[in-house]
Amino acid sequence: MRGPIIGGDQAFVLVRNWLGDPPGGLAGNSGTDREADLSLLARRFLTGHGPADERDLAKWAGITLGDARRGLRAAGADLEERPDGLADLAGRDAPQGRAGPKLLGGFDPLLHGWVDRTPVLGSNETIVTTNGIFRPFALVDGRAVATWNMPRGRVTLEPFGRIAAPILEDLDREARDVERFLAAAH
Repeated sequence: MRGPIIGGDQAFVLVRNWLGDPPGGLAGNSGTDREADLSLLARRFLTGHGPADERDLAKWAGITLGDARRGLRAAGADLEERPDGLADLAGRDAPQGRAGPKLLGGFDPLLHGWVDRTPVLGSNETIVTTNGIFRPFALVDGRAVATWNMPRGRVTLEPFGRIAAPILEDLDREARDVERFLAAAH
């Protein structure tokens, strides 16, 4: 794998030497351990992507729909089914201190691995271009509200509709942080 840059050259390293021994892995296809592995996979997926259903888990993890269902069933005690039929980790309905408005970059993991992105994008499908590129977008309360870009080093928003003044102020602060960060990188 690629390692550090030494001088002006890219160095390569052995994965085991660079990262150490792999952590305890998934059991593969071995009987009851597989159920535990699928349960762990389902819980980890829902930690970052919940609420979701078995189709989302199958697509994201590249597993069969049957394995996704087995994983969600095996994680049953840690999950709750919502009225819309999606599964989520128990106790996540009221997150502590919801994150404020954010500017997310292109290809943000939030949009990866979903069968249906409507809960985040609504009808704003222009975020995903015809060739599959994800445009940078503004996220407010879990929903996309605008796309953004940075012509001449300044963030500009292209809202999908009216955005309340306090939220625009938060997005402006976020934009200044993005501009400062990217200016320092050059």
